[in-house]
Amino acid sequence: MRARLYLNGDGNARRTHMSLFFVLMRGPNDAILKFPFNYKVTFCLYDQTPQQRHIIDSFRPDIKSNSFQRPRSEMNIASGIPKFFPLTMIQQEGNPYVRDDTMFIKVMVDFGDMPKTLLPYALSLNPGLPMHIQQLMIKQEIERRAQQQSQQTPTSPANRPVTLPVLSTNETQSGQTIFNIISSPNATNTNDRPQDPTNN
Repeated sequence: MRARLYLNGDGNARRTHMSLFFVLMRGPNDAILKFPFNYKVTFCLYDQTPQQRHIIDSFRPDIKSNSFQRPRSEMNIASGIPKFFPLTMIQQEGNPYVRDDTMFIKVMVDFGDMPKTLLPYALSLNPGLPMHIQQLMIKQEIERRAQQQSQQTPTSPANRPVTLPVLSTNETQSGQTIFNIISSPNATNTNDRPQDPTNN
């Protein structure tokens, strides 16, 4: 894989936008890789100030396109986002995306179908961390959010827990298992119900 950046734009975005593309390269392991390539690709232009207003855009590959089939030549045709970011904003003096004549762009391939709401978290991780550590942190954040959401979900009458009789087991000397029904204090025993006088 390779990223291709056109600082002055490409095609219909020439001289108006910065263009960013993703390219599949031919490699020695292509025979055992899955094609067509169908994973979401995300581009992030980093805001280098504490405000961290990163520019994030992504696309899902068109699996019918030759760009995402197994490469037959050195590289496939590039595919991506021609109008990634307006040049007028990049050329502004003191913009937060260029510091000391340097920009930072991250290209992320999402193999796990990450929720869109998690992208800002994933892209805010220290890019110097090894990828497996970043992936572990993302997984932990997904679990934390799921747990937090389950705790905040209000209990509707249909979702309230119901107290049922509990089965306990005792094992006899012969190895047979005996099930005892332990009545819950909230459970109603059918023998305690008032008798219907018409059924005498």
